[in-house]
Amino acid sequence: MNLLIKNGRVIDPSQKLDDTLDLVVENGLIKEIGKGLTAPAGAETIDAAGMYVVPGLIDMHVHLRDPGLEYKEDIVTGTKAAVAGGFTSICCMPNSKPVIDNKTVVSYIINKAKAEGFCNVFPVGSITYGLSGDRMSEMGELKESGCVAVSDDGKPVNNSELMMRSLQYAAGIGIMVISHAEELELVGEGVMNEGYTSTELGLKGIPRVSEDIATSRETLLAEYTGTPIHIAHVSTKGAVRIIREAKARGVRVTCETAPHYFTLTDDAVRGYNTNAKMNPPLREADDVAAIKEGLKDGTIDAIATDHAPHHLDEKDVEFNVAMNGIIGLETSLPLSLKLVEDGVLTLNQLIDAMSCNPSNILNLKRGTLAAGAVADITLIDPACEWVVEAGTLASKSKNSPWLGQQMKGGAAATIVGGKLMHKR
Repeated sequence: MNLLIKNGRVIDPSQKLDDTLDLVVENGLIKEIGKGLTAPAGAETIDAAGMYVVPGLIDMHVHLRDPGLEYKEDIVTGTKAAVAGGFTSICCMPNSKPVIDNKTVVSYIINKAKAEGFCNVFPVGSITYGLSGDRMSEMGELKESGCVAVSDDGKPVNNSELMMRSLQYAAGIGIMVISHAEELELVGEGVMNEGYTSTELGLKGIPRVSEDIATSRETLLAEYTGTPIHIAHVSTKGAVRIIREAKARGVRVTCETAPHYFTLTDDAVRGYNTNAKMNPPLREADDVAAIKEGLKDGTIDAIATDHAPHHLDEKDVEFNVAMNGIIGLETSLPLSLKLVEDGVLTLNQLIDAMSCNPSNILNLKRGTLAAGAVADITLIDPACEWVVEAGTLASKSKNSPWLGQQMKGGAAATIVGGKLMHKR
């Protein structure tokens, strides 16, 4: 379809644009951007007055659970939740069943997403076969099949020599390594952040240093090899400091955090709320402050959801045995817009973190509204108010700590490859 989007506040950090402009979409591409544009023949016109028109949002950390765990989520419901949240592209992590460690699984995901999905799906392959941590996967095959990165997310690669060789090999073929930074010996049987709240609740704690030590190892390996690395779901003030210092030394490290790490503390676990159980766990107020500062000064490059759907039966159990993770695709945008409202980030910084930077880190060739680019566009209504209700969420699973809470801001429309895939 052809489109004319009029009167919106166009924000595109890739072109240093922030102005009230019109935008023409033709044959799936952005044809023109400027003032007073006219619609091409047969085009649909969208009046975006009062809205932000931005490069399509990109979530570089999503668990689609497909193949093998479709009772939690699948490619259809996951991508539907993505466009409802304003995301035009998502990157799915490899801990499906079977693991994304061969071209057959990669092809299945890509083909199903093209046939039945609502947005772009970019697979992330595993660093090691079966997430075993002991044998490197065929990264060249994974890249040729369509993977944009490799990760053993959900598990760290404990073997430092294997991680170092993986970084070297991945750099040689031009694919990013995403690290799940966690020292398992320190995690032990912990189920939440170690601190006052865990002591009060009588739950075994996970010390923050378990993330800090692993983050330090990854930055040192990247520094030693001269290769890039991306750190997933940063949650501690120590990890932020380590990454900041590494960047200052010239280490090629990027990282992401998730909305729950700049919004919630481990107090959310009170009442043994399993919808507040995740990995890394929710931390403390000083960690939240450090995450916000890291976003503000550019230490943290991206905001990702770590969307981790689970069936009710896996959450409606004792806290110790409940699965880790929460859904986040449909709540990420309003929670992140609050950073702008609170003066933590500018709108340009937010769009950088949610679109431009993820595209650049993974070389997705998205994250821009430049003429000739693929027409992946998100229209954001900053003023809309809505309540998070299980019955209206597109995700198959409903494990959100924000159920029943009011949100401000959301996606008014999500356009993928020139097609209107979601409209509020």
